[in-house]
Amino acid sequence: MKIIPIASDSLGVRSLSVYVETKDCKMIIDPSAALGPSRYGLPPHPLEIEALANTKEKIKEIAVNCDLFVISHYHYDHYDPDADFYEGKKVFAKDIERKINASQKKRGTEFRERVGKICELIYCDDSKETIGNTKLTFSPPFFHGPEGVKLGYVVMTTVEDGEMKLLHASDVQGPVTEEAKDYIISQKPDILIIDGPPTLFLGWRFSMKNLEDASKNMVEIIESTDCQIILDHHLLRDLEYKKKFHEVYETGGDRIKTFAEYLGMENNLLEAHRKELWEREVVE
Repeated sequence: MKIIPIASDSLGVRSLSVYVETKDCKMIIDPSAALGPSRYGLPPHPLEIEALANTKEKIKEIAVNCDLFVISHYHYDHYDPDADFYEGKKVFAKDIERKINASQKKRGTEFRERVGKICELIYCDDSKETIGNTKLTFSPPFFHGPEGVKLGYVVMTTVEDGEMKLLHASDVQGPVTEEAKDYIISQKPDILIIDGPPTLFLGWRFSMKNLEDASKNMVEIIESTDCQIILDHHLLRDLEYKKKFHEVYETGGDRIKTFAEYLGMENNLLEAHRKELWEREVVE
């Protein structure tokens, strides 16, 4: 199995997009990226805008040769309703009729109207698909963070080719809930791609109890499995992410990498550095 991280917060944009290739198929899980509209009261810096444009172009180039796409949920950093690469492809997407909030249901309905006639759109919650020797397992819907969160639900994706098992656990934020943690452990992945908790919202949209739960659950995942962990997305919007999630990094050690680190690159936390970028712009 070939796994190539495409876009994430450690690579300068909001995303958790990854290319996966087996002997049977080529796919992108969550083929999109976006920018935070406001951070520190500031709009995206030109370097962020450039990074997003380059990322969108990269996704498009890779997508041309893909057989299928997976959309874990209908947030713009995970799916692009305006993309033109869906035609003639299979698109496994979050069901718009069950366990979905009003905003995502509206977006999902509009997405179906836009691409439903040009691709094979398959609602995949709690289902399995076999392509040659490759097995795709889609989880039941899990909360996009803490239980009852207004952001809705997401679907995790497991890709297994007989030699390796990858689990893409998009936007479960830690994971915060026991149910998401138990599911991840039950899948016994070799590689786990997961977003961390959004610690920049600590004390506002994300409580200390939520952070404690996310830390405890991730530590249990590390101790219960032998998987390598690619930890990115929400957590990497906080410059002190390792300090805030210290128990996880102390337990996981070298098993934990960001998308950038997995690729042998330096972390490029553009959104987290937005204030500094704009200040530098003023000075220059």
